[in-house]
Amino acid sequence: MKTIRWGIIGCGNVTEVKSGPGFQKAAGSELVAVMRRDASLAEDYAKRHGVPKWYGDAERLIEDPEVDAVYIATPPAFHKEYALRTAKAGKPVYVEKPMAMNHAECEEMIAACREAGVPLFVAYYRRALPRFAKVKELLEREAIGQVRFVTSTHFGRLKGNSSWRVDPAISGGGLFVDVGSHTLDLLDYLLGPIAEVQGFAGNQADYYAAEDIVTASYRFASGVYGSGTWCFSTYQDTDVNEIVGSRGKIAFSTFQEKPIVVSTAEGTEEFMIEHPAHIQQPLIQTIVDELLGQGVCPSTGISGARTSKVMDAVLREYYRK
Repeated sequence: MKTIRWGIIGCGNVTEVKSGPGFQKAAGSELVAVMRRDASLAEDYAKRHGVPKWYGDAERLIEDPEVDAVYIATPPAFHKEYALRTAKAGKPVYVEKPMAMNHAECEEMIAACREAGVPLFVAYYRRALPRFAKVKELLEREAIGQVRFVTSTHFGRLKGNSSWRVDPAISGGGLFVDVGSHTLDLLDYLLGPIAEVQGFAGNQADYYAAEDIVTASYRFASGVYGSGTWCFSTYQDTDVNEIVGSRGKIAFSTFQEKPIVVSTAEGTEEFMIEHPAHIQQPLIQTIVDELLGQGVCPSTGISGARTSKVMDAVLREYYRK
């Protein structure tokens, strides 16, 4: 069995537990090289994780003949640049979410990978987690009847402006872009693409320049309707999605470790499905399987771009100021 040898560009915090070890533990996969602009930090990561090579220059990693595929784990401002360079080298691309700074950049990445004949995957890893596969299975067997609408509510508190995640020049927006993208992509996975969207964004607390509150309404191509509110200047953390059907509803969290709750006229049923230790590993396995001709990854550049397009539409007026 052939092994896919991976290189990581940007071996920061997300790669310590969430993703990095997944490349080492997935079947048919091996992590052979990492890169950070500070080569000493790349060396430190490599030695701690048992990775044989480290670089301070992305081009050297991309051109390394022992690297078969590249995972881009930098902030969004650098996704397009590294994706285009990796595609030019003829290597498959796996890029962190959100896919890029905006939908236009996503389109450039898709075109470059298509021209180079290489696949493009996006780290919306909830598409491969058993918990959300259970939600999808419940919907497909019509456990709540025909789906009518979905509501999402996510609020919490981030004070201060020290994180790149709330610097629009680096992240493309605020926490709505960083974490709200996961919910929007998950809904795309569960209910199909969003066909129309309208939204409002603002900044109520003035902790940073990015938006800290977003409300949105959407209609899915399937005929399902939806709405969401994301606010990051409130008193506690809450994260819940409710999919309501003709015979009941399914409630679940995008991020919090809580059970899936199915409520119908017959009663309530709960499903508690734990996440794996390395939360990206199931999606990484689907990518490796696809590259080896043994399966299909559910999170691609095409699906990732749809989520960016929705967020662009919601934030357009806020960033037009």
